Amino acid sequence: MTEDLERKIIEIIATDRIDKPISSMSGKLKRSKPKLAKTIELAPGNSFEGERTYARVETSNRDKARGMRGGINKFIENYPREGAILEGYIAEQRVASETHLCFGMYEGCRITADDYIGVMTSLGFTEATAKKLYPELMDISRNLARKRDEVERSILIGSEIYGK
Repeated sequence: MTEDLERKIIEIIATDRIDKPISSMSGKLKRSKPKLAKTIELAPGNSFEGERTYARVETSNRDKARGMRGGINKFIENYPREGAILEGYIAEQRVASETHLCFGMYEGCRITADDYIGVMTSLGFTEATAKKLYPELMDISRNLARKRDEVERSILIGSEIYGK
């Protein structure tokens, strides 16, 4: 039981450490795509056809739902008395109970390359690819961890909201 529990915690730590650099890279990629797209100088309705690529700019009108705040403001305009009651309900304080799994490594202890590679193969990487990516991901993960100065980490595993 103890060995099994420690194995699961090691898997969580390895997963968390792999998640950091991949999430960081993913965020950078997601932010760069719109910037790159805006550098493509095509007017709406125009297109480009190259040897290996193509692109076009389309404009479409879609019905879009009003946001929650916009809907509340519209309701308040039409029904000021009821709107004030609604605002009161929204402003009411609630008690939130959150349950976290807190985890970390003891000083001087390490997770093995095999632990990390096991997590990466469970994500669909071949073992050869995981072994090639491992050193780079660990360098990025260590650099991010230093910047954040994190020793213990936590994962939200449950939450409840109670009325006051």
